[in-house]
Amino acid sequence: MLNFRNTNIFFIVLLAILIGVHIQYGLPIFAYCLLLIAYALIVFWGCYYVGSNFFIKIVCKANTDKKEIAISFDDGPATNYTKEILAILNAEHVKATFFCIGKRIAGNETILKQVLAEGHIIGNHSYSHHFWFDMYAAKKMQDDLQQMDAEMERVTGLKPKLFRPPYGVTNPNLAKAISNGGYTPVGWSVRSLDTVIKDGKKLLAKINEGITPGAVFLFHDTSKTTLDVLPEFIQEVKKRGYNIIPLDKLLALQPYA
Repeated sequence: MLNFRNTNIFFIVLLAILIGVHIQYGLPIFAYCLLLIAYALIVFWGCYYVGSNFFIKIVCKANTDKKEIAISFDDGPATNYTKEILAILNAEHVKATFFCIGKRIAGNETILKQVLAEGHIIGNHSYSHHFWFDMYAAKKMQDDLQQMDAEMERVTGLKPKLFRPPYGVTNPNLAKAISNGGYTPVGWSVRSLDTVIKDGKKLLAKINEGITPGAVFLFHDTSKTTLDVLPEFIQEVKKRGYNIIPLDKLLALQPYA
């Protein structure tokens, strides 16, 4: 399995070989540059592909042949669209998972309570979702996650165990914070790109292609486009004979600590 530890071991061995060849026969400097570039590209892939399991194992889909999927929403609770999305889910009798940002809970406590009261799962999506979150030290990352936990417990009395990395980016520091905090990291297998795609037809076409057994869909309850296409998407899922089930049931995970 390609992971951070194995990659480091492989490139250290390769570097030792290069140094030996260099001492014995001589090597141009670009040979070391190529080695560094290859290493950097692999690590970059591991950081930015949430399903790589490069630094830590992240559950992104279910291994099943059953026609079952799960849908999730990031970045709420939001004054705009979260309540409207909840109304659609309620009308369609669908349960979802909301990975919430801690700093957005204050002032939106009623929405958060509604999410829980209507049978949906709430996960941790960090407190700050800061642009430079990925550059934090492990301790600062863990403090950030625990700050979101505190807000969640203040409002609901529950402590989330499921965690979704901001931007889907992982690194050694985040892996340490997740492990030390006892979280279960959760990714996705279908990224809707609903924060980028503003054309409803294009968004619907993209997400419909991802309807496969065990798929986990990533949406945002801050997206007007998602709000517009969600009813049609749910109907298409049902038309194909699929069931939308809670994320914790699909992935057999414990949602709260």
